[in-house]
Amino acid sequence: MSVLERVREQEQTSEPIVSGNIELTQARERLKRDLVERLGLSAIAAMATNNHIDSARDEIGVACQTVLNTGDYGSLASEARELVVRQVLDEVCGLGPLQPLLENPEITEVMVNGCDRLFFERGGELHAAERVFESSEQIMLVIDRILAPLGRRLDKASPIVNARLANGDRVNAVAAPIAIDGPAVTIRKFSNRITSLARLVELGALPDWYATLLSWAVRTRQDIAVAGGTGSGKTTLLNALSCEINPRERIVTIEDSAELRFESHPNVVRLEARDASIEGTGAVTIRDLVKNALRMRPDRIVVGEVRGEEAIDMLQAMNTGHDGSLTTLHAGETSEVVPRLVLMARFGMDLPTDIIEQQVASALDLVVMSRRFADGKRLITTLSEVRQGTDVAIDLAECVHFDDATRSWELRRTPSFVARAVNEGLLEQEEVETWEHSFA
Repeated sequence: MSVLERVREQEQTSEPIVSGNIELTQARERLKRDLVERLGLSAIAAMATNNHIDSARDEIGVACQTVLNTGDYGSLASEARELVVRQVLDEVCGLGPLQPLLENPEITEVMVNGCDRLFFERGGELHAAERVFESSEQIMLVIDRILAPLGRRLDKASPIVNARLANGDRVNAVAAPIAIDGPAVTIRKFSNRITSLARLVELGALPDWYATLLSWAVRTRQDIAVAGGTGSGKTTLLNALSCEINPRERIVTIEDSAELRFESHPNVVRLEARDASIEGTGAVTIRDLVKNALRMRPDRIVVGEVRGEEAIDMLQAMNTGHDGSLTTLHAGETSEVVPRLVLMARFGMDLPTDIIEQQVASALDLVVMSRRFADGKRLITTLSEVRQGTDVAIDLAECVHFDDATRSWELRRTPSFVARAVNEGLLEQEEVETWEHSFA
């Protein structure tokens, strides 16, 4: 049942309208009923489903203003009138309580926990929204509006959906019987504001000398893994690193949900995994895409996130001439990176642990950690070099140390690739010396 059909079934009320949350809710519900009576349900539904949504909002907005001017809404202040009209338009033409949150550029994530709880992330911190959904049916209506253009649906047969919107936002929706307290929706908004290491330096995520070191690592084709927790900024850093790749190189990106952007790079192939259809067919996994990427003549392979058995294919790609590959993975500390890679690689190929560790040591050059702190700040913390060990298969040598107490960075040792790059002519001795003097 659509929101407009539910409006028709709601009981008529005649309470006076004044300012306040309860009164605004009453005003909004009355305006929806008066709007249906004035224009007709079918006419409103036709305008709401119009492909030109801005035109539909304008038309229905004019009708709402007419209803307010001719109806018994005299005690409603002008600011409250604008708010009520906007909320009605959001319900009829948009995504209800989600609409203003998704339109706010400062909000990075929106979370719906049933009909009476709605939260959003701003500045790395969670806040409760003032307006929530009125029923589980209203949430399902919004989910249907999000998924319909994508050819997806959420119901009892398919109670979990992961999708990417046209603007790059990622959506996860869960419904009954999986979600016990009502439908749950998580929308992670795509941000194109951070597209370079220079921008990360401006935001204080890392110092300039550290950004220069990472830029050199990409330019000299080091295989880099960006590790961190959920929401720590791994994909943002990966995107910034990818922008340091030479425009003459061919890049193949592989993602579960496409987020990387290469507006200025001329030779990029973007691949995205696909879930199985309702019939259980047609799935294309990250591992399938990694294998296929090797046949596409890539200079660089960028995997948005390694989560499972595709790790073994990624390691093999790094070991067979595809230097300079980039990827991310979940890990809380640098020491967790290798065990997680080994575990995921064993999902794809049942080899002894020491052999896989040797593969990791020969394939991976650098591990960069990204962290989100309690105050919401996201920082690029440590940088470690992956080396063949003597007593153990892998030795992680910390090059850039991060102090949690002072939130400061220290260069403990210069990565060995810098000296090699100078010897091979990839870096100038003068620029390295200038870099060393910049923080001496």
